[in-house]
Amino acid sequence: MRDPEETLRKALLRPARPSSDFDLNPAITLPPGRILRPAAVLLAVWPRPDGARLILTKRASHLKHHPGQIALPGGKVDEGDDGVIATALRESREEVGLPPELVDVAGTLPPHETVTGFTVTPVLGFVRGDFTPRPEAGEVEEVFTVPLSHLLMPDRFAIERRRWRNEWRRYYAIPYGPYYIWGATARILRGLADRVQG
Repeated sequence: MRDPEETLRKALLRPARPSSDFDLNPAITLPPGRILRPAAVLLAVWPRPDGARLILTKRASHLKHHPGQIALPGGKVDEGDDGVIATALRESREEVGLPPELVDVAGTLPPHETVTGFTVTPVLGFVRGDFTPRPEAGEVEEVFTVPLSHLLMPDRFAIERRRWRNEWRRYYAIPYGPYYIWGATARILRGLADRVQG
C-alpha cells in the first residue's frame, strides 16, 4: 500500500453497508423496539518505519465480559463525553495510554450493532508521533499492533461458527500470529477492508 492514509481517507468517502454481529446470521430474529447503548472504538492507525500498523488490545482474562478477547480500544459513551469521537479518544487514553492530541481523526464508519446490546461507532484516526503504549491495569492484558496491510485484505477473513445461546452463530475471524481476532472487532475491520477495495 503506497499511501495508507490517502487510501483510508478515500475509503471513508465510499458508500458503506450497515454493520452488525448478525450480518452472517439472517435467521436470528432481533426483538422489535430494542434499546441499544451507545459506544465507540478507535481504529488507531500508527505509521511506523516498517509500515502502518493498527493498535489493538487483548482484554484481561479475569473480566466478566469478553475475557481474553482481542478488541479495539474503546467503550461505552459516558454522560460527560462530547459525542462518540470524544468517547473513542478518552477510552484509548485510558486503555492504552494514547494521548488524544496525537490522534488526527479522519472520520467514522457505520455504527456496528453487537449481540450484547451496544451500537458501536468506529472512529478512524492517525497517530502523529511516538508514544509508549501502556495497558490499563485490571482491564487490558496486552497492547499490540498488527500490520494494516494484513487487515485490509478481504480474502484473509474467514467465516467461522460457534454455539451462542443454543444456536450456531457465524462470524468473521482474521487471525494474526498468536492473536485470534474475531466477532465485532473482525466485522468492523472487514467493513473497512471492503470499503478500501471499493
